Amino acid sequence: MTTGTRTRPTAGARDRHDRRRDRRRRDRSRRLAAATLAALGLAVLLVPLFARLDQSQVDLASASLPPGLAHPFGTDDLGRDVLLRVVYGLRVSLLVGLVAAAVSATVGTLVGLAAGTLGGAADRILMRVVDGFNSVPHLLFGIFIVALFSPGATAVVVSVGLTHWMTAARIVRSEVLTLRSRPFVDAAISGGSGRARIVLRHFLPHLAPHVALAAVLMVPHAVWHETALSFLGLGLPPHLASLGNMINDGARSLLAGDWWPSLFPGLFILLPTLAISTLAQGWRDRTDPRRRSELQL
Repeated sequence: MTTGTRTRPTAGARDRHDRRRDRRRRDRSRRLAAATLAALGLAVLLVPLFARLDQSQVDLASASLPPGLAHPFGTDDLGRDVLLRVVYGLRVSLLVGLVAAAVSATVGTLVGLAAGTLGGAADRILMRVVDGFNSVPHLLFGIFIVALFSPGATAVVVSVGLTHWMTAARIVRSEVLTLRSRPFVDAAISGGSGRARIVLRHFLPHLAPHVALAAVLMVPHAVWHETALSFLGLGLPPHLASLGNMINDGARSLLAGDWWPSLFPGLFILLPTLAISTLAQGWRDRTDPRRRSELQL
C-alpha cells in the first residue's frame, strides 16, 4: 500500500503566490478608490443642480441639529445644512486644487526644461533657486503670498502654484538629463535639429506622463494647502462654503459638544486625498517601466 506524500511549495512558488495576492489587493484598493472618486465627482456635479445653497441664509431655529433624516450630516451653529455645504465646499476645494496643480505643473515644467536643456551655469543657478524655495516652509510662504492679495480663490491659486512647483521642476530636469544621453537625441542633433525642435519633438512627448502624474499628485497637496489657508482665515471669504472654512466654524462647535460640523468636512478632505493618491500610485506602477517590471517578476 502506497501513501501519498504532500509536497511543500517551493520558495519561488510562494513568492509568486504572495505577488499575486498583493496584486489582487492593490487592484481592489484601486477599484475602491476609483469608485469613491467617481461618487464624489457625481455628487459635486449633480447635487448643485437639484439643491441650491444660499451662502448667506441663516436659520437659528434649526441650529446645531445632530445628524438625522432631515439633515443626514446635521446642521451647524447657524442652522445651515452640513451635507449641502460639504458638497459645495468640496467642489470649491477641488476646483482650486486642480487649477493650482495645473499652475504648479506648468511652472515646474518650464523651470525643469530650462535647467535640463541649457545645463551648465544656468542649470546650477536654477536648481539653487529651487533649493531656496524648498528651504522655506510652504504654508509660511503661502501666507506671505496671500497677504499680498485680497482674500479669494485667485490668491489661493497663486499661493499654491508658487509653493508646489519645485517637485515638478526636479522631476522634469532629471528626465531631461536622462533623455539628453539617448541615441535618438544624438541623431536629431546630428541631423541639424535645433534646441527648440528637440524640446518640442523629443523631450515633451516623453515628459508628458511624468508631468501629468506630478500634477495629479499635487491636487491633494493643493486641497490641503487651500484648507489650511481657509482655516486660518486667509483663503476664501468666511461666508463661502469651503472645507477649510467649515472646519474653522466647526472648531467653535466642538467646545459646545457638537462634533458633526467639523467631522464631516474633515472626512471629505481625507477621502479624495486617499483616492487620488491610490490611483496615482497605480498609474505610476503602469507607466514606469522599471516599476512595472518589478511587479511582473
